[in-house]
Amino acid sequence: MSLPSLGTLRPLPALAHPELLGETVTAALTGWLGADRVAVVEIDPELADTAAMTEAYGVALDASANCVVVAGRRDGEERIAACVVRADTRADVNNLVKRVLDVRKASFLSVDRAVEESGMEYGGITPVGLPPHWRLLVDSRVLEIEAAIIGSGVRRSKLLLPGALMADLPTAEVLDDLGR
Repeated sequence: MSLPSLGTLRPLPALAHPELLGETVTAALTGWLGADRVAVVEIDPELADTAAMTEAYGVALDASANCVVVAGRRDGEERIAACVVRADTRADVNNLVKRVLDVRKASFLSVDRAVEESGMEYGGITPVGLPPHWRLLVDSRVLEIEAAIIGSGVRRSKLLLPGALMADLPTAEVLDDLGR
């Protein structure tokens, strides 16, 4: 199967380069049927933030997807979700996410907690390899991206995969209008 390519990034088979992946990402890709369609691209870790990365490597903003982690409480129970939206949109945390999680208020999880609980680096958090108790909400427009670039669990690389594969991730829930 051929690997997706994008901009000036040089795609490599993801599982053949675990040194470029977070440990939880490698574990999640191992045995996943879609893994042969997932590439990893090495980047300058100083360019891990979406705007800097897309500009430096000639990638359109709408080919990149961001993963943000939010949390809310209901009846003393914390509910956490990772939300994946195209980089040219923002997750609708105050309306849709709040309703889906059935919480009164949804807020971004602190960076420290998101990093600690995901086992991933800040700037590299990805929907691949998340803790199993986190919900995974994916905007339906992400699935339309031919070659989507997302985090790899570390700042020094990104994953490149057909956006439609994100619907096949364990616990993925595809929602319309998650990104606004």
